[in-house]
Amino acid sequence: MAPSSARPRNVVAEVRAGRSGGSASRPKRRGGSAWESVRAFAGTVVLFLLLRTFFIEAFRIPSGSMIPALLVGDWLFVNKLVYGPHIPFTQVNLPGYAEPKRGEVVVFESPYQADEAAVGNDPTPTLVKRLVGLPGDTVHMRDALLYVNGVPQPQGFGADRNPKGDPNEYSPLMDWQREHALAASRFGGAPAQPTHDNWGPVVVPAARFFMLGDNRYNSKDSRYWGLVPRDNLRGRPLFVYYSYDPESGRALPFLTSVRWGRIGHLIR
Repeated sequence: MAPSSARPRNVVAEVRAGRSGGSASRPKRRGGSAWESVRAFAGTVVLFLLLRTFFIEAFRIPSGSMIPALLVGDWLFVNKLVYGPHIPFTQVNLPGYAEPKRGEVVVFESPYQADEAAVGNDPTPTLVKRLVGLPGDTVHMRDALLYVNGVPQPQGFGADRNPKGDPNEYSPLMDWQREHALAASRFGGAPAQPTHDNWGPVVVPAARFFMLGDNRYNSKDSRYWGLVPRDNLRGRPLFVYYSYDPESGRALPFLTSVRWGRIGHLIR
């Protein structure tokens, strides 16, 4: 037979040719991988900010004004969508899916507090209180008992164990009530000088709310800084996702004084 004209393949030469610029694919540059990481991180940050602004945000309870419903050291998740999320750095509130109800615990931006500004504190802090007066309600207090539209509103379980203070305590901050208090009504007239346990009747105007802390003698609330505008509402607490006792006296209380029984506690 005549010898074949085909030459034998030189595999080694072909591999070398591929390495030196043949058709073999080149490895991706490291810069592309870094850019993908930056994009992934930026996307995560944007998603977090969207969730925090419009849906759910975490809050910490720094004071005892809502004991026993909320304790110092409770960390809460707050539903910001319910009343309509507030767009940061603007005066715009988007529509929510529910209206505030009497008796709910609410997170809101405080009305301006000139006394706090005078000592260098935040004059409009974010607060959490219980909504006790809706627009159109007549609210007043006699001998520490709250009345709404003439109906007594005893506090819930555990509130009676909160420490009591001076029932005749008076603060000039309460003088805002004179503008809204009734000189005469079917519930009686407002006292000449409102005190901690005796004030009103006050009629809550449109688009305003009256807030009180559950720990009445340790709460600076609507009795002092006035009515809360509807646009100041920021959300409704859902549940406690973490809690520890910062006053336990133990080292590292956020690790050694965890209130395990509070975790998952629904806010009512």
